Amino acid sequence: MTTTKHQHTKFTDNSTNDESVTFISSIELNTQARRTLQEDQQTIYNFLFILVRKKSSELVLQEFRKMFIEPVYDLNSEPLKALYRIVLLNNETEFINTLKRCCYILINNWDSTRQYQAIRNLVEIFPQRISHYAVPLKLYRIGNWMNKFVNSKDFEDLKVFAFRYDEGKANHWSDRYTSYLLVPQYIESNNPAEQRQAAQTLAKQLRDKFKLDLAMYTARSISSPTKENAATNPTGLGEELLDVIKILVARQGEFKYNELARIFIKQTHNLNYEGFKLSLHKYLTFGFTENPTNTNISNKLLEKLKLLNPEYEGQKINRLFLLKTCQFLIENLTIAYQEYPSELFILFLSQKKTLTLVILLLKIVLICPNSRTHLETCIADLIRHYKKLPEQECQWVINFVEIFNLAFTIYTEDVEYNLVKLDTPRNNESIMATENYRLFSQVRLNTKIEPIKLNQ
Repeated sequence: MTTTKHQHTKFTDNSTNDESVTFISSIELNTQARRTLQEDQQTIYNFLFILVRKKSSELVLQEFRKMFIEPVYDLNSEPLKALYRIVLLNNETEFINTLKRCCYILINNWDSTRQYQAIRNLVEIFPQRISHYAVPLKLYRIGNWMNKFVNSKDFEDLKVFAFRYDEGKANHWSDRYTSYLLVPQYIESNNPAEQRQAAQTLAKQLRDKFKLDLAMYTARSISSPTKENAATNPTGLGEELLDVIKILVARQGEFKYNELARIFIKQTHNLNYEGFKLSLHKYLTFGFTENPTNTNISNKLLEKLKLLNPEYEGQKINRLFLLKTCQFLIENLTIAYQEYPSELFILFLSQKKTLTLVILLLKIVLICPNSRTHLETCIADLIRHYKKLPEQECQWVINFVEIFNLAFTIYTEDVEYNLVKLDTPRNNESIMATENYRLFSQVRLNTKIEPIKLNQ
């Protein structure tokens, strides 16, 4: 979603301003005891909870506008008086926290009743604070803080929810990967509980939709290959999507990746940390073909593992060591927290080893499912790092995210994909050509990955 830029009224905050003092003294709080910040916040939240459940979205947005968008000086409204008291504390952080929680209270309630247009309308009213609306100087703090909010990451997070309900029309290439961009929102403990809930719910909805769309596209492409009956391709890979899926399924070989993961954990759960790291390297590079690029990658992985926590190498492997080691590898294969893409990430993609990188990340998550959230956070950081570039200039990164999304949907979700070889090659094609195989999908009976339990 693009936001129209407007001229905003400029505000200045001067705590000793005479008019500010007059404003403070003019507010009748109707109570002798000072109310706490939490009580005032709860007054606002309760007001919105009741309003959003009983009234139309239009009326709810009118009240929200009076509080935050075009502030109204009204001492007959308990929620507005509570908001004034919060503003008078001159605590911008708490004001923004209050604003964010109010937004996500509305989003969660409208999402549960499928009022998706209301969510989009909520987000769209923020930039409407234009210069022709004269905000009273008495409310300069609200205006100043709201202007900052519209230009902050918090507002960028909020806009993600409006895009979700825009019929899938992406304004930017990164919008296709919203499910990953939502991960940092729901793992951040400092975010309001409503925001974390909304982000997690939306991420799951998007993943489920992708999973269903992919299965439908695969099924219809086999049963109805004509363009008139073809399902919509849910990826950005184009016509080669089916071939990519076939390659991903075929790469498992004789043993499926989840079975290899169970074997690895079973064989290493009694090793010390030094032996575990060496075995982990062998597990990750198992199946590497011999060539200079793979040898270089293998050596770099081994070097990084040897340098990781050498002081603990004599200790027995446990869950914590496993998790920390997998998180370390994930960062070295993708991106450190909000920093720059790793050396190995650049090496893999520059040498056209995208599929190899994706399989390595998959192997890591299969032995340590608890590391998946960290991996998805790193994917989100990669997307944010490259999103400033136009799509044509970062196609190699987009290709990685697409294949990553495909692989994790195929290997970790409840739809299983299988290849069935045709009796004879078509048109004298190579025996190994992907055209010689049919792709079928079915519900996987057991989707939970349960490797052998390690020590605590």
